[in-house]
Amino acid sequence: MDKRTAIVIGAGIVGLATARALARKGFSVQVFDRTHKAVGASIRNFGMIWPIGQPGGGLYERAIRSRCVWQEIAEESNIWFDAVGSLHLAYHQDEWHIMQELFEEFSGQGRKVQLLDKRGVAEKSEAACMDNLYGGLFSEEEMIVDPREAIACLPSYFSEKWKIQFHWGKCVSYISNQTVYIGNDEEFEADLVFVCNGADFETLYPEFFNEYPLTKCKLQMMRLATQPENWRIGPALCGGLSLIHYNSFKVAPSLSTLRKRFEEEMSDYIEWGIHVMVSQNGRGELTVGDSHEYGMTHDPFDKKFINELILSYLKRFARFKDWTVAETWSGIYPKLTDGETNLFFSPEPGVYIINAVGGAGMTLSFGLAEELIGAI
Repeated sequence: MDKRTAIVIGAGIVGLATARALARKGFSVQVFDRTHKAVGASIRNFGMIWPIGQPGGGLYERAIRSRCVWQEIAEESNIWFDAVGSLHLAYHQDEWHIMQELFEEFSGQGRKVQLLDKRGVAEKSEAACMDNLYGGLFSEEEMIVDPREAIACLPSYFSEKWKIQFHWGKCVSYISNQTVYIGNDEEFEADLVFVCNGADFETLYPEFFNEYPLTKCKLQMMRLATQPENWRIGPALCGGLSLIHYNSFKVAPSLSTLRKRFEEEMSDYIEWGIHVMVSQNGRGELTVGDSHEYGMTHDPFDKKFINELILSYLKRFARFKDWTVAETWSGIYPKLTDGETNLFFSPEPGVYIINAVGGAGMTLSFGLAEELIGAI
């Protein structure tokens, strides 16, 4: 009997995860992407696989599953990764109090967290600023990859392991009756078609996307120079602002008090959706960010003052050997405004849309794709 066939449109992390999940279920898979390599939000991020940011229950379990997949893939394909964990740092009493609350809550959920005093933080990271430090919340479950390298390597690895075929520079014009049309000259049929088109709501099925509460988020990020003498910062580092960013931290009873202080003292950071984190890749470069602007159409120009705000706050909790800014960029990802964490629907028989993982694609996509493909 012939193998079932599937087409995936989009070779970002959601499309790659979908292609893998289909191949594991026995499908013969082809992937089409309009560009000649992935250049979207999937390579414009920290490379953080970030279970600590996901609420307890299904999303946390999905993140842990994705982390397991990432590690399995990285070990098999020699993609660089660092299971270095994360370290949130407290420089105010209210931040420290919330981290104590989170430690109790997360420990009760079975997460692998530690509450560290000043000395414990120093042992985890030479980069953490000791001035006015109360302590930190360390989690061992976070992992770092270099998104540019990892996303570039996955297609060849999937081609070899799963016989997935990749077609680059192929823009799908429309889909009808499980047939994918590329311009007027090419068409491809499959039993199932999956559209993983990121922030492009306009090309395929725009009338369906218009029915959902979707927006687009623009973020600004930077990469600092390779640190000298192979110096490593240890875990990914986060400041207090990150405590009000992730939904998982809402379990802390005192969080509203901290948010109020930030709104009063750091209104410009709140206005531009800035919270500050840093991760380090295999070459020793530091990825720093980020901001969050929402809307369907964004100014293509980065704002210098946003990057200055990010670096200014970063210097409150981190100390590096080289602060040279090597690159700056922006990325745009889709997000649902109703609190949902992914978009999954079928606009016509045999065609499925997977989208809007809301900036958590690296963290959630592998687990999400396995769940969705398993349910079809």
